[in-house]
Amino acid sequence: MTTSDRTLRITEIFHSIQGESTWVGAPCTFVRLTGCPLRCVWCDTAYAFQGGERMTLDDVMARVGGFPAKVVEITGGEPLSQPASYELAGRLLAAGYTVLVETSGAIDVAPLDERVHKIMDLKCPGSGESHRNRWENLEHLTGRDEIKFVVRDRADYDWMRDTIRGRGLDRRVEEGTLRALLVSPVWDAIDLEHLAAWILEDALPVRFQVQLHKLIWGAERKGV
Repeated sequence: MTTSDRTLRITEIFHSIQGESTWVGAPCTFVRLTGCPLRCVWCDTAYAFQGGERMTLDDVMARVGGFPAKVVEITGGEPLSQPASYELAGRLLAAGYTVLVETSGAIDVAPLDERVHKIMDLKCPGSGESHRNRWENLEHLTGRDEIKFVVRDRADYDWMRDTIRGRGLDRRVEEGTLRALLVSPVWDAIDLEHLAAWILEDALPVRFQVQLHKLIWGAERKGV
């Protein structure tokens, strides 16, 4: 089987405004892969757990090429649960795209091309999946990459703060060996003013982000 014949199960491919990460606000083409081995209690893309359309890499590249954006995010579900996702990232890079990969952090990121911008979760306890964090992945993150904490409550915030300090992630941001630490509140689950106050009180070197696409189109809209 040639590379072009390899297939991925795709939930959707669409053109939108990036709603999260340090790339927020940028026009972006999203390739949402189907399937995820995790079941975070606050997941907002459960519709991508099953179904989808089987597409070859050539088909995916052609669909992406139909949109004008030069930034492409491979997301899910959990995109790295499909081995051909690593090849897709490489082909997109070779075609001149800036490639973001958003991953749960539960699967090895080492095989990704070093030019990929990884946006990797560290799952807080409130997700119900913190035991799935693959801590070895921290060794494979660089100054191109970002770590995201999705925070549900004060207990999640405290866990995040202690993890940042205990694992030296704050120092890595200062040194430039991590691009950013992101704090993302679970939608409609935590008081934003309280979360901001905690961050300021602890002087954490993080970026507080909200999901811009939900502010624009609402929390239930797909394909945005």
